[in-house]
Amino acid sequence: MVTKRSAVSAGAAAIPLPGLDIGTDVALLVEMLPAINGKFGLTPHQIEQMDSRSKRLIIVAVTGIGSEVIGKFISRTLVMSLVRKMGAKVATKSVIRFVPFVGQAVAATISFGVMKMVGNGHIEDCYQVCREALLAQARESTVIEIGPEIDT
Repeated sequence: MVTKRSAVSAGAAAIPLPGLDIGTDVALLVEMLPAINGKFGLTPHQIEQMDSRSKRLIIVAVTGIGSEVIGKFISRTLVMSLVRKMGAKVATKSVIRFVPFVGQAVAATISFGVMKMVGNGHIEDCYQVCREALLAQARESTVIEIGPEIDT
């Protein structure tokens, strides 16, 4: 999922049209981030369907990770704020692609790398949230019985 969208992002970055790469990246992220959330059961709708205990565990795990996009509605505004945080790489990619041939290749490489980094980072965050929630659930439900030993 991430690699395919990274390749599309790289293709858009190679075309020297102002704004095409940023518009493509935003559209890809608006579609990819909720898809990743869905694979982990972390969309707002999926979380809303959980029992209160599970919701609490997920919210605590998301807060611990510090993610801005897990369990939230992904809007263009939210994605644009993420893109702004990657400012230096996005600016470099946008300027360098106007250098014939080499600049386009470098811009495509940067675009692929940034999209891959964001996608894989989000997958890792989702994994950590699920892992933390499951571990917390296991800690809460573990019962240790101490009783007489029976020799057989």
